[in-house]
Amino acid sequence: MYFVSDRSGWWNLYRWDGHRVEAVAPIAGECAAEPWELGYASYGFLDDGRIVVAVQEGPRHRLVVIEPDGTIRPVDLPYTSIKPYLAVRGTTVALIGSSPTAAPQVALVDLAGTDPEVEVLARPEHAGLDGAGVSTPTELRVRVASGREVLALVYPPTGAAADWQASVIVRAHPGPTASCLLRLDWQAQFLTSRGFAVVDVDYLGSTGYGRVFRESLYGLWGLDDVDDCAAVAVHLLATGRAVPGQVFIRGASAGGYTALHAVAQDGPFAAATAVSAIVDPDRWAQTVPRFQRAHAMRLRGGAGRVRAAAVQRPVLLIHGTADEVAVVEDVRDLAEELTSLGMAPEVLLLADVGHYVASSHRAGAALEAELAHYRSVMADAANHQRGYTEASGSR
Repeated sequence: MYFVSDRSGWWNLYRWDGHRVEAVAPIAGECAAEPWELGYASYGFLDDGRIVVAVQEGPRHRLVVIEPDGTIRPVDLPYTSIKPYLAVRGTTVALIGSSPTAAPQVALVDLAGTDPEVEVLARPEHAGLDGAGVSTPTELRVRVASGREVLALVYPPTGAAADWQASVIVRAHPGPTASCLLRLDWQAQFLTSRGFAVVDVDYLGSTGYGRVFRESLYGLWGLDDVDDCAAVAVHLLATGRAVPGQVFIRGASAGGYTALHAVAQDGPFAAATAVSAIVDPDRWAQTVPRFQRAHAMRLRGGAGRVRAAAVQRPVLLIHGTADEVAVVEDVRDLAEELTSLGMAPEVLLLADVGHYVASSHRAGAALEAELAHYRSVMADAANHQRGYTEASGSR
């Protein structure tokens, strides 16, 4: 029997012969995806006795073949992100792969010979955009207060010069045990093509860095993840990349929780966008799918519920009314509390949309609302500064 375990500190493949367990091929990488959905398949068996595995190392994925003697052989592919849906037949593996310049595509990889043969079967419906100019990310590593190193993917504004400076949107990924992915992200491109820089942060708790890193967020959710995102933002300000007063944070689901807590304290962020946000971890631990509840219970105990009285910056709340994972009632209550305190948020409720706004028919409306939110905050700040300057000059 083959199974995945993180007993070594990494999710690796093991086998049990009825008497003992042995590692198939120790790898300093994750041979499984974060378990937020059912039906994942990160490895498969070729009919010649070899095993094919998708391995995640930080924001990157690679495909490897494990020989019967345990030798690990990398497979040279044009993909840096591979979804955990491998399907194997004979000596061929079907996968969904992408890169910073190629949207996710379905491909067959023939592993019979020395060199893999790749046949692309399907491209996304917007493949016509493949020739469009896109922003490609660079990796940024930032040392945080505790001495840890945090990795972020920085997407400059599309077509920007090497010495660019821009308004910055820091994105906290969902999960919170998901991770940044090195792939073409059209939501990021929507923003970079409009002059913003987008920065994805693999904060404490992310997958791709081993069990210790992933589980270190337990009991500290809403604290250390916020600090990591803020540290990246502060670094971008200090190095002149980010425009002061024009640094924003956004997140979806668990990332929305991080974003809300980030503006519930002093920090570098001028505003937040929270999509399908978790507001109350205790409530979420009851509504999350049952197989995820043990993880949700262990995350609690950090910053706790998002409290309206603590919020210090403008907030946009985007939520589906049919969300059964992070219930809309929590967001409505938060919006009412903020309004009663004179901090009325912008709210976009999407009728009949569930937890995954980005893949819904209202994804475009959500992006337009987010863009308008940032522009509104910048305009208000500019008007305030103009009024202050004029008032000072009249003295």
